[in-house]
Order: sequence, then C-alpha cells, then structure tokens
Amino acid sequence: MDVSPILMIIIIFSINIVYVTFFTLRMILTLKGYRYIAALISMVETVIYIVGLGLVLDNLNEIQNLVAYAVGYGTGVVIGTKIEEKMALGYIMVNAISTDTKLNLPLILRDEGYGVTDWHANGRQGERQALQILTPRKYELKLYTRLKDLDPGIFIIAYEPKSIHGGFWVKSIKKGKLFK
Repeated sequence: MDVSPILMIIIIFSINIVYVTFFTLRMILTLKGYRYIAALISMVETVIYIVGLGLVLDNLNEIQNLVAYAVGYGTGVVIGTKIEEKMALGYIMVNAISTDTKLNLPLILRDEGYGVTDWHANGRQGERQALQILTPRKYELKLYTRLKDLDPGIFIIAYEPKSIHGGFWVKSIKKGKLFK
C-alpha cells in the first residue's frame, strides 16, 4: 500500500495521540486503584502502540514520521491529563486556616456536605481557626471558591490522600448521601 507522506504523518500523529492518551489514563487509573479498568485500557493501548510503532519502523528513513510520532506523544500526554482532570477521580484533603475566628466556617461547610474537622490554632499574628476538609476531587474548585467567598484572606493547602478509613463522612459517601 502506497500512502502519501502527508497522510502518513497524519496517521502516525493521530495514532500516537490516541495511544499516549490511553497510556496516561491507564497509569492514572492504576495509581488510583482502578486496576481492572486500567487492564482493559492497556489491551487497547497495546494494539494501538504496535500499529503506530510499526508504521514508524517501516519508514525510518522519513524524518517527518519520527517528528509526527514525537509530537503526537507529547500531545497525547496533554490530552490524557486533561481527560483525567475532567474525570476528577478520588478525594482531596484541604487544610484551611482562617484569621476570622468568629465566622463559623465548620458549621457552614458541614451544612453544605463537606467533611470538616476543626480546631483553634495560633499563628504568627494571633489566633486562627484551622480546618481540615475532605471532599471528592470533582468538588475541589467549588470548595476553594466557597472558602474564598467566606473568608477572602483564608490560607489553603491541599493534597490527595492515599487511603481513607472510618468517619461518618466516608459512610455518607458509600450511602450516596453526599451533596444532595
């Protein structure tokens, strides 16, 4: 089969975007514990990889094919991570520190469905209200916006917990009662 050089570039570029998007999603799903979905994705990924690599190896004398492969790879990483951001798998733990100790942030946030643990703390310039808030990642940006609306000077640090065990909030998630 004789394929024009432009068409070959487009095919290699497209195949590599799809392959690396699947690769990126598979890695993220594996890290988040979705091993069976990741295994299914890896089967499709392998077929796409072999086809794309075969096209490049059959035409190693064409530098534009190597460039298309490399650019497709980079583009696939970006697309894969964007898809994962939209999927928003897992949970996020947000530590927030407010200087407004009179504002009842824990009660407000609990009424909105967030899991909140709070305590009084001392900072360099006095008393603080410290909060530890657990939320699904899909509500992460909504939580940041809400915290900033309630206290524009709030200090926020977030991280992704590796495992979660116990507490009323986890039971609420399992029963499907969160954020309704």
